[in-house]
Amino acid sequence: MTTKPQLNFWQIWNMCFGFMGIQFGFALQNSNVSRIFQTLGADYSNMAILWIAAPITGLIVQPIIGYFSDNTWNRLGRRKPYFLFGAIAASLSLFIMPNSPTLWVAAGMLWIMDASINVSMEPFRAFVGDMLPRKQRAMGYAMQSFFIGVASVVASSLPWMMTNWFNISNVAEPGMLPDTVKFSFYAGGVLFLLAVLWTIYSTKEYSPAELEAFHKAEDKDITEESFISRSAKKYFTGGAIWLSVGVISFTLVALNIEKLDKSLFILAGGFCFFAICQLVAGIMAKNNSHNGFAQIMSDLFSMPQTMKQLAFVQFFSWFPFFAMWTYTTAAVTEFHFGSSDVTSAAFNEGADWVGVLFSAYNLTSVFAAICIPMVVKHFNLRIAHMINLFLGGAGFISFLFIKDPTLLIVSMVGIGFAWASILSVPYAILANALPAKKMGLYMGIFNFFIVLPQILAASILGFLITKVFDNQPVYALVIGGVSMALAGILTLRVKEPEYK
Repeated sequence: MTTKPQLNFWQIWNMCFGFMGIQFGFALQNSNVSRIFQTLGADYSNMAILWIAAPITGLIVQPIIGYFSDNTWNRLGRRKPYFLFGAIAASLSLFIMPNSPTLWVAAGMLWIMDASINVSMEPFRAFVGDMLPRKQRAMGYAMQSFFIGVASVVASSLPWMMTNWFNISNVAEPGMLPDTVKFSFYAGGVLFLLAVLWTIYSTKEYSPAELEAFHKAEDKDITEESFISRSAKKYFTGGAIWLSVGVISFTLVALNIEKLDKSLFILAGGFCFFAICQLVAGIMAKNNSHNGFAQIMSDLFSMPQTMKQLAFVQFFSWFPFFAMWTYTTAAVTEFHFGSSDVTSAAFNEGADWVGVLFSAYNLTSVFAAICIPMVVKHFNLRIAHMINLFLGGAGFISFLFIKDPTLLIVSMVGIGFAWASILSVPYAILANALPAKKMGLYMGIFNFFIVLPQILAASILGFLITKVFDNQPVYALVIGGVSMALAGILTLRVKEPEYK
């Protein structure tokens, strides 16, 4: 047999179930870390810098884990070893994070927690490609989106639930987190590990021999000219250009530090880092060296055309979500609840309401995942994605015009449709354009275009809010809305792969 057998509903359910635990951890992180940072003394000027740990971690970890998981096989399997060890480390981090004694300890724990979650998460994306035939992959990613939505609804609302349903204290001494947040993280640590263990227990991976036969059958549809190694000369030229841009940017920021924002150093540093990576890859190409780093760099510059087009859509789609995760707490507590005092009842009421809002967009995404296939039948994947991104853009921008915090639920409906679409449609288009042998590596590289906009957001949002928008964090969400609308327009450039 050279084609993968179709799996039934419950088999797909089991193989995706672990993603619910992963998203439980991410949802707790996204809806509460800004609150933790503010409680420990962070302000608008350094919030984005503190958050930068998360995207940088993903940028480094995901392609590495993708490369190694493509080339792993032991008694646990191919992807499952990474599920397990990432889940153990992430669960421990969730127990430690809410007990951080200082701001910088919390920032360090965010780095460790995000790295651990990424170790589990990246192979799950490739797992769908490994286990399912092409015509079932869209269902696999939709199932992951379903679990993402369910986990996020519960996790984001946990502090609010504990306050309003179980009468657990939502107020703490200055510099301390309330019990509602601590208990939520403890629950997340347990559920993360149990969900991943269920997938490991219930799903058997194909053997290397079986996968090799499947790969030969699937890869015949992939045009080989899309995967050409980059020459040493091109690496050196690109490295020199990006290094020059980085040095110039760093110098300009340093000379104008009083007028600019220190977070812009992140952007300059990113230019330099990319330059160094190209220069190192150039040396390896010149010496004909073959290793994981050389493979990642080569494949980065030889992505399939569909993946390149989707990269731009992903870039402008994810910028708004970093803005939302970083600044929604500050925006809602100040703009809608009228308080920036972290010890006040109004601030904590607003912070809890942010958790409810996050639950609202994730709950919407569950229903949106059901609606999206219906829209696709009448149009296609690209148009469906564009419509959802426009709804998300409108939702972000509406934060500036809606004064009643209760009505922000409506804003989150639009954002929820965009979120469901971002988590499924690009992957449904992409999976069939990738060589099966490199599914993990390319899924890791695709993560660059989720991470890079977050690094850009961390670099410029603090500057824009403090220097341009007079310390009003609600404008971070407006900027995100404009970016989301641009992503919608860019979907029109994407060519969906066709197979016999």
